[in-house]
Amino acid sequence: MDLASNCKYQMFFGRNLNSITCKGLALIVIALFLRVVLLPSFSGYGGIDKNNLDLVHSRSLSLDSDNGIRKDKFLEVPQIVWGLNNQKIAFARAFLSARMLNRTLLMPSLSASLFYKEIDRLQPISFDKVFQFERFNSLCNGFVQLGSYSDLRNQTGVYELQKGSGRKWTVERDLDQLKQLSNDPFDGYEVIRIVGKNPFLWHDHWPVKDYARVFECLVLVDEIAREADRVVSKIREVGKEMSSRIGSAQSDFGPDSSLLEPVPYVAVHMRIEIDWMIHCKKLERKLNVSEICSSKREIMERVGNIVGLKGPTVVYLAVADSLLEDSSILTGWKEGLLPVEKNKLGVDGIYKKYPYLIQSAIDYEVCSKADVFVGNSFSTFSSLVALERTQKMIRMGVTSSCGAGVRWPSYAYNILGESNGPHKWMTNMSDSSLKAISYGSNIITC
Repeated sequence: MDLASNCKYQMFFGRNLNSITCKGLALIVIALFLRVVLLPSFSGYGGIDKNNLDLVHSRSLSLDSDNGIRKDKFLEVPQIVWGLNNQKIAFARAFLSARMLNRTLLMPSLSASLFYKEIDRLQPISFDKVFQFERFNSLCNGFVQLGSYSDLRNQTGVYELQKGSGRKWTVERDLDQLKQLSNDPFDGYEVIRIVGKNPFLWHDHWPVKDYARVFECLVLVDEIAREADRVVSKIREVGKEMSSRIGSAQSDFGPDSSLLEPVPYVAVHMRIEIDWMIHCKKLERKLNVSEICSSKREIMERVGNIVGLKGPTVVYLAVADSLLEDSSILTGWKEGLLPVEKNKLGVDGIYKKYPYLIQSAIDYEVCSKADVFVGNSFSTFSSLVALERTQKMIRMGVTSSCGAGVRWPSYAYNILGESNGPHKWMTNMSDSSLKAISYGSNIITC
């Protein structure tokens, strides 16, 4: 009788295992049994090796440390394109897709230029050249996770997924596809790479508050933030000089000290470019509405009629570069309102140093920090500024923009409001889809 048979015979008949060899063999059998029973899911990946055991350990750690956001499974998306705020939406949509799949999003490339119809002419720019990588993960810890390509361990192949398109590709079908990716065999891949469509064009499955949470984690890198602060400081300086001159003229004893305090400024996202007017006219016909396009004259009149807005006040005009030489946008404003733009402020050199994406990011910060913001409710840029300012108000305990003296107020000049002024604008954070903010319907009415 051989060794294995002898040990088996002794165990069957309840005899004590006195043989050291038999005891060792028994332990090996038990270990093999536990391996088969407890780790069956790895059988399709060529057995259990050291890397796979490390994977089990790292997965359990990532689940515990980041409330379920795994750091060992990733989602990769195509280069993000179009304007700054469309890119921010695409970025958030990619993140929320990764969150649904319980994956870390690999840091995507943004687009410095605006040639969204000519992919070969796009100037890619790394996310961490615009926004702070570590700061993002710190602020969004436990909600979403941003990873780098150096985090990859290349343990499995990459699964490439072509996003559906066309009219037959419905919201429901898109959601079903995401749910399938959460299951085996797809979930076994270290990286799921989505190819084809820019995330901005993906279907939306998440509420406004989830997008807002991602947006809050986007903090500009120090260099760009400093440039935006320089522009804001220049606007404040103009207001201070304006206030000082008025105070000196009104007093025989020199300027009133109260008038030397920082003068508030209004930021107006003035959408009157030719391409915008063509787009908004088509949109008005499509939606059968008349509250999208606004002429230069209408914008000026409504801003001048904001209830409680008193001079002297600086009005910063956030306009496209093609309009910076149009001096007519600086004339015709209500007395007490001093309109300025990049050239008049002498900050056009700051903008010209950077590509389109960075220029837009600077203007976004200037509008976001304004004491009063006025924009077009059908503009993505304006809508995201209003959303961010709504978040600031909510953090301060303000739930309505209808009262007097509310800080961080926003207005939509394309919708008629109180006293022939612009309509008060506070984003409805309870909307079930970000799509609402793209069509002017995401405004809480008084």
